[in-house]
Formats: sequence, C-alpha cells, structure tokens
Amino acid sequence: MRKLNNTCLDIRVAVFRLMLLVLCLAVGTGTDASGMVDVTAVATSTSAADAVELADSVSAGSLDSAAWTDVDLGTVDRNVFELALHAAGVAVQRGDVHDPSTLTVIDFSEASPNERMWVYDLRSRRLLFQEVVSHGRGSGVSLATSFSNVSESNQSSLGLYRTAETYVGKHGYSLRLAGLDKGFNDNARARAIVMHAADYVNPAAAQANGYLGRSLGCPAIRPAISRQLIDTVKEGSLLFAYYPDEAWLAGSDYLP
Repeated sequence: MRKLNNTCLDIRVAVFRLMLLVLCLAVGTGTDASGMVDVTAVATSTSAADAVELADSVSAGSLDSAAWTDVDLGTVDRNVFELALHAAGVAVQRGDVHDPSTLTVIDFSEASPNERMWVYDLRSRRLLFQEVVSHGRGSGVSLATSFSNVSESNQSSLGLYRTAETYVGKHGYSLRLAGLDKGFNDNARARAIVMHAADYVNPAAAQANGYLGRSLGCPAIRPAISRQLIDTVKEGSLLFAYYPDEAWLAGSDYLP
C-alpha cells in the first residue's frame, strides 16, 4: 500500500511539474540551468489577462498610422489607407474583432481596370497583395458610383467588414464577409456578399474593354491568386471598402 501511495505521489508530482512547464512556455518563462522549472518566475510572470491586453496593445500599435510611415503601401491613396486604419482601430477598441492579422483595403473610387485592392499584414507591417477587384454590376460600369445594403440591388456595399469562414460554392473556394457598418453593409451575409474567384476578373480584358467584369455585389478576384489570398485574410481579419460617399462618410460609426 505504501508503495502504491508513493507511486501516486510521484505521478501527481510529475503532472504538477508538467503543468508548470506548460505554463512557463505559455507565458514566456523558461527553466533554470538544471532544467528544473523556475517556480518563482511562473508566479511573477504575465497572467492570461495581461497576455490578452498585450495582444490588444500590439494590434493598437500596428493600427497607428505613424507606424507605417516608412512602409511601402503600394499604389493605395495614403488618405484612404489611414482612414482604413482608423476604422480598424475603432473595431478593435470596441471588441468587434480581436487582434486581426490583416487589413484589406478596397478603393472603389479607382476605375475597375486598375489595381484597387491591397492586403496588408498588420503584424509585420507589409503589403502582401495588390490586385484588381470587381464591383457589383448595379454600381456602375468602369467606375462604381452607386452602393447599396439592399438585397437584389446587385450593388457593392461600403464600410468595414470582418472576414468569416470559408466554404466551397458555385464560385469554388469562397470567403464569407460579415458587414460591421450598420445601415451600410450589415446586410452582407443575408445578401451572400462573399469574396470569390471569377474568370471575368481578367486584367488584360479589362484594359482592352475599359472595365473589369462585374459581380452581383461581391468583391470577386482573380482565380490565380484567390485561394492564397482568401487563406491569408480569412477568419477574423478586416476588410475596408471605400468610396467618397457623403452619407457613408458622415454616418459610419467607424469613421472620424
């Protein structure tokens, strides 16, 4: 019986040491020279709540426009980029999204044959993609000038989105978008506004015809890069669709 009790004690000690080791790795502490866990370091290290706060502060830092001063932003208009950063910062502060890894910016004031979508890594602060993107056929031909949050309008919607889950549908591998801007894009899921690949997103044809193929309101992208781009931005990142629309600029809860 004593031998059994000693064995149980040894098991409990081993489990306790394993738990301490896991905790150390989670909070960034290590072991001493003998390989034993430094219990004092564990007791005084960062708590789980502090770790969450630290993650939030990292996001907040990456959403400060001053942190992007020396970054190659591509061809995006700097003012549009800073507006997107501001909107993303508001979303993080409110808890609408937690620690987004990427920020996608679409500038619908650019003509559709132009590269008008940019994807930025918020952690490394760098440009990942610069691409053409479609707008809804109800929004215009070469230029998108009309936007809607209404089903069957076939128009694009402005504002801030949170990227959601992926699925395989009639356009293949696609990404659902959750509209965060009340009154401007919060009907996106009901309208099935998603990011997907489309053969009509053809830059060469767009240059020849003067406009890119149009969607039913979705931000459609080139098939050649669609899976890589979608996998980069999926599940909890942010997308910002811009146009100098007076009603949206004045009415969005995410804009200054």
